[in-house]
Amino acid sequence: MWLVWTVGVAAYVLSVTNRTSLSSVGVDAAVRFDADASTLSMFAVIQLAVYGAMQIPVGLLLDRFGARPIVTAGMVLMALGQLVMAFASDVGIGILARVLIGAGDAAVFPSVLRLIAVWFPDRQAPVLVQFTGLIGQFGQIISILPLAALLHATSWSIAFGSLAGLGVLFSILTFTIIRNHPPDRDADVAVDTETGAIRVVTSAADLREGFRESWAHPATRLAFWSHFATPFAGTAFVMLWGFPFLTAGEGLSPAVASLVVTSFVIFGILVGPVIGALSSRHPMRRSRMLVLPTIAIQAVAWLSVILWPGPAPIWLLFLLTAALGTGGPASMIAFDHARTFNPSHRLSTATGIVNGGGFLAGLLAILFIGIAMDVQGAGTPATYSLEAFRIAFLTQVPLWALGAGMIIWERKRTRVHIGLDEPRSRRRDRWGRLGR
Repeated sequence: MWLVWTVGVAAYVLSVTNRTSLSSVGVDAAVRFDADASTLSMFAVIQLAVYGAMQIPVGLLLDRFGARPIVTAGMVLMALGQLVMAFASDVGIGILARVLIGAGDAAVFPSVLRLIAVWFPDRQAPVLVQFTGLIGQFGQIISILPLAALLHATSWSIAFGSLAGLGVLFSILTFTIIRNHPPDRDADVAVDTETGAIRVVTSAADLREGFRESWAHPATRLAFWSHFATPFAGTAFVMLWGFPFLTAGEGLSPAVASLVVTSFVIFGILVGPVIGALSSRHPMRRSRMLVLPTIAIQAVAWLSVILWPGPAPIWLLFLLTAALGTGGPASMIAFDHARTFNPSHRLSTATGIVNGGGFLAGLLAILFIGIAMDVQGAGTPATYSLEAFRIAFLTQVPLWALGAGMIIWERKRTRVHIGLDEPRSRRRDRWGRLGR
């Protein structure tokens, strides 16, 4: 049981490394591909677009075939993508590489969530989901520090070729060790060891029906918008724009900038258990107590950096990464919504819908920032400036506003749906009768 989860989590760490492998080498990529800011954004945007688009198909495939073949296929695709990236010399080939990486990455995290649902009792699932998300973030540290150091010590081809080799190794490892379900079962099931209840995890066979039924539940939409609004600022910062902003904008040395970006991961790991514990203790107040405050904290932190006269002091930049670090753990709450309110036959489909939300917002944020840089005439490393970055990062504000508004709306509808609140019409009728 624990070996299966450990291998799955290790695969997720490598998946995150692949996902963020341009994070600290964005300037190198701009030089190698002779790319302006919008073009550089497209590497990450297309990768995230593929990731998001693959979530529902991956969910349906997981419901039908189980985690083992899907996670193995994901590792193979990422290995192939990094091999292509290792020898890419023009933008088109580089984008093809990111497409393959995005498609492979899309298969890994939902597969690990599937393993948790099948191999572990329900009472352990929320904690394991949080730990999976937290441990996976070490992949960002690998992409920020060792990968960048390897690239600068050797070459682009050797650095990305090494990631391809790791992908091949993990393809073999996941196929050899991971199993769809425990050996004493002949189907994917999750067992509650306290009650002995067994639920079979099977497929919603029709794509349209599975998607429609999952999306029809307001809790799935609440989860989608929760995952949309909480992690995207950190995604944009770590995947592409944080390192150039800190070096070319704020004037930090590459070593100090790496430390600031790495602190994003450390803060997320530290705050994750706290958010997970509060989420478990207050399941009916998670949106108001955790999700919405997380959005507000990130927005206030970014606005403080943007409005600071001149380069921000180092302590404020660390506060920024601490605020952004809350986004990943808070986004895990969305999967609790999906798991709690969707039946087992729609488990992975609902998870795919929810997971797509965060990456949709992430790709929009990365794209908007890149476009804003180009519009200001600051689209290349030689023309990056602090003022241009400040204006560009303001494009995140509409995404926070949209996400927060939809969370408030869908939270109310979810509470009405499960009987915790009365519909507004009933309240108006009641007040009307009392006023007569």
